[in-house]
Amino acid sequence: MTFSIVGLCPRTGQFGCALATSSMAAGGRAPFVGPGIGVVLSQARSDPRLGVIGLRSLENGRAAADALSDMIASTPHSAWRQLAVLDRSGAVASFTGAHCTAEKGAQNGHGAIAIGNGLASASVPSAMMRGFEAAPEKTLADRLIMALEYGLEAGGEAYPLRSASIKIAHAGIPFPPVDLRVDFSEEPIVELRRLSELWEPMMEGYIKRCLDPENSPAAASIEGHIAR
Repeated sequence: MTFSIVGLCPRTGQFGCALATSSMAAGGRAPFVGPGIGVVLSQARSDPRLGVIGLRSLENGRAAADALSDMIASTPHSAWRQLAVLDRSGAVASFTGAHCTAEKGAQNGHGAIAIGNGLASASVPSAMMRGFEAAPEKTLADRLIMALEYGLEAGGEAYPLRSASIKIAHAGIPFPPVDLRVDFSEEPIVELRRLSELWEPMMEGYIKRCLDPENSPAAASIEGHIAR
């Protein structure tokens, strides 16, 4: 039981995903982001192996719909899975198995797709897409979290939320510089936004520490603005 959004920012070339759910630590098993490759979600009764298969298909040049077909064909349990794929061109594809918990569904957007199962309302995916598309001038991280917030306002999941995550790849960087998780919280989307707002001014410093350590700032100077 999860609601999720996958999206591409054509302005920056960034792509990624965000999700919220009643299960603990879903960010460790449902979202898969490959820099320069694409994004895969494997949720409902999640199987992380399908995420690995989806990214491998995208890396081999398969389009979103083809990677989705590869994931479905790889398992005898597809009826229990809800899947979404975004390829590097911005094409999207999704699948919702017959045994996924109702309410369930998907909503396509421009270079984006919202999916959910175990929802309090069938309108949640369309509400998420409205949130994602409401402010295209904002950062992709902000837009993805806005999508979760809109989805929650539309009813969210039928059960109390416990975890949330966001993961984003940036053009030219060989790892996702945004990879934040709230594994257990009474208000995981609120906490995810708080973490995202803390991380945004630190991010470039930590990217530089990876790519150019000799000329990079000390961690203390990166994090010096945080009230302790």
